[in-house]
Amino acid sequence: MSVTRFPAERRHTLYHCDEIRAAAPVFLDTEVDMSRVQEHRAEARREGRRYSVVSYVLRASGSVLARHPEANAAIRGRLRPKVARYATVGGKVTLDKTLGGRRVVLSSVVPGLEQASLDDVQKHVDRLRDGDPASMPEFEAVRKLHRLPVPVGRALFRLATRSFASRPELRGTVAVTSLGHRAVDGFHSVGGTTVTLGLGRIVDRPVVRDGAVVVAPVMRLCLAFDHRVIDGAEAADVLSELKDFLEAYAPEAAPETADAGETGGETAVADRSAEEPVAQEQTVHEAVDVRDPASPAPGP
Repeated sequence: MSVTRFPAERRHTLYHCDEIRAAAPVFLDTEVDMSRVQEHRAEARREGRRYSVVSYVLRASGSVLARHPEANAAIRGRLRPKVARYATVGGKVTLDKTLGGRRVVLSSVVPGLEQASLDDVQKHVDRLRDGDPASMPEFEAVRKLHRLPVPVGRALFRLATRSFASRPELRGTVAVTSLGHRAVDGFHSVGGTTVTLGLGRIVDRPVVRDGAVVVAPVMRLCLAFDHRVIDGAEAADVLSELKDFLEAYAPEAAPETADAGETGGETAVADRSAEEPVAQEQTVHEAVDVRDPASPAPGP
């Protein structure tokens, strides 16, 4: 046995896990027929564009959560609890990155999902995939936390993340995380938001259409909700509408210029087919790989 100090590169994860202890998570899941999404992705690839399945779910989240302000919310306080509801949907996506030579879970928020197009979301995801967490401005605050003594870092993390005003930018109002790169059908996590979505792999399964059994690409979509903020009926509505959005996905207008160089290779949050994997869970709360599955490298 060997005992070492807790690694500085993972202190933000430790602080996060401490902060979500107050949540009262309840878990739901459903299966989604991803035929429409997969068809759209295949067509886009033929045109030189690449889309992540996580990007479709983020796009769906923006549409659905905008219609459910009760779920697009945050809670704070015990003696005098208050709930903030937001007009904008910030989608926290988790990243599998290497920082200081250590594999860590990082997260970043895709803002304004209620207005964003799929291309807007994918461009944000691509930039996160390609960026170096040692220099990206999104992770400057995390790098500073790593350099501070634990008591100071913990206090500053709590101060920053409990602010209602900064919540959409710092923690998002919905979290999306995936383990679809491995043989994981579904998983539930708590991402520090009222609603957290967990994505499993896409695999061919029998489904019934018009009374006949056919084979279709199916994904398990899991939803964890904070029972302090919403109840099960509201969460069930959100999950059902997400399922409907993905199963009836209608392609958006193609961008005016489709520069394959901008979207490069697949991001590991990007392609979730069996042969092109996606992400790896490292903590209880979140993890999604944003590396290039064109050269499969399972990845926070």
